[in-house]
Amino acid sequence: MNTDECFLDEPFRTLWEGQDPFVAVEALEGQVFRELEARRTLRSEVAGRTYFVKIHRGIGWAEIFKNLLSLRLPVLGAQNEWRAIRRLQELGIDSMRAVAFGRCGCNPARQRSFIVTEELAPTVSLEDYCLDWVKHSPAVRLKRALIGRVADAARRMHQGGVNHRDFYLCHFLLHLDPPPTPEHFRLSLIDLHRAQIRARTPRRWRDKDLAALYFSVLDIGLTKRDLLRFLAAYFARPLRLLLREEAPLLASLANERQRLQTRFARKSAAGEMT
Repeated sequence: MNTDECFLDEPFRTLWEGQDPFVAVEALEGQVFRELEARRTLRSEVAGRTYFVKIHRGIGWAEIFKNLLSLRLPVLGAQNEWRAIRRLQELGIDSMRAVAFGRCGCNPARQRSFIVTEELAPTVSLEDYCLDWVKHSPAVRLKRALIGRVADAARRMHQGGVNHRDFYLCHFLLHLDPPPTPEHFRLSLIDLHRAQIRARTPRRWRDKDLAALYFSVLDIGLTKRDLLRFLAAYFARPLRLLLREEAPLLASLANERQRLQTRFARKSAAGEMT
């Protein structure tokens, strides 16, 4: 099969030498997380290491038009994640490491692609790590260090022209080996398949990311001072100046939070009915 783009790092460069990578990736086995006609996601062990594999088989014109009519850009395949990972690396933001990527086909409805990334382990999502902060207050220095690191990643990402579109706390993974301390810890941003990359992030999309992050931290016991600390670190401006210049953003965060709460409540109700 002809490929428009193909990248193979070890061990796949050696294992798939002389093979069609699209046939080889379909043959991988492991724990399947999603199995749809157009997409397959699994966790697979290859040559003694564990990888996450995402295979896209073309979403069809109906899905493309459905997204466009809803004013959403459709995700056509793995190329979004591939390009976003590389861009985050350029910006100095820890993320996944892609070891294989392929894309073929000019027809956007039938385009095939795949991406293979190394498993990040041992890790815990920040959502799970912060789950009991309401009942058990974390060490203040570590909490402040985490807030600063998330703010730094968000600032670098947006200044570098990337908006995530699923910018929730659960998509930050905290590495557990070695155990995190205020001075030394690693935080990786994942789940980039919907990310958009431009020369500059539009304010609208920046604000949507910030609102999603705000929504995801509402129930973990952060104080108003913690939230202001995040904003001060993100904008790298004195708080007094920030509160005056970014008043429209602060108002939109509250509105977007309400929209997201309504959306999640509707999805939960739909799930209970099915």
